[in-house]
Amino acid sequence: METQARIQLSGEPDGMQNYFDALTQAGAVPVGGYCPSPDLTCDGLVLCGGGDLDSALFGQENRGSEAPDHARDAAELALFQAFFQAGKPILGICRGMQVINVALGGTLIQDLPPEARARHTGPEGDLVHPVRALEGSLLHDLYGAVFSVNSSHHQAVDRLGEGLRATAWAEEGFPEALDWIDRRIMAFQFHPERMAFSRRRPDTVDTAELLRAFEALCWWNTP
Repeated sequence: METQARIQLSGEPDGMQNYFDALTQAGAVPVGGYCPSPDLTCDGLVLCGGGDLDSALFGQENRGSEAPDHARDAAELALFQAFFQAGKPILGICRGMQVINVALGGTLIQDLPPEARARHTGPEGDLVHPVRALEGSLLHDLYGAVFSVNSSHHQAVDRLGEGLRATAWAEEGFPEALDWIDRRIMAFQFHPERMAFSRRRPDTVDTAELLRAFEALCWWNTP
């Protein structure tokens, strides 16, 4: 019997079920919760969506950020550093992408103007919009040059952190996905856990293969 990858998750106290369900359906064993300590017996890390980071963490005064959760900020930066130093795969989703970028020295746009936010409402209140993928990236290979995703955010990545490259962009020009191939890091501003498996939707791409690709990265770490 093949060993399943164990993946540590960090997210909001009552907002992680979709992530657990999606990763389980992708073939992984998700563990974790709110502000967990790093568990390096796990094969990879997922940093989930949620509220805004403290703007002081990227050297700015508050310019439209919502009140931060300092405990979660500290916990997730520590999780990132632990898994990064261990060379294990890391996936960031929405806030998680922003945590990765800030942890590597990048900055954020704290409050996108209304005209720069997705405007096409889909089921369950998600906003649906097209993104443009970098040729040769995993996203481009799976979905082509332009495809539709969901969004739920008022902040975005600005200056990229060390080692990261943008692999998809919103129509307004800010990054919708990042990666660092050599360090097995991938990050998405959209929510793949809400576009796959039991939450597959007709107005976006099917992100099941994206989640399976991350699970496969983690699986190679299993003993």
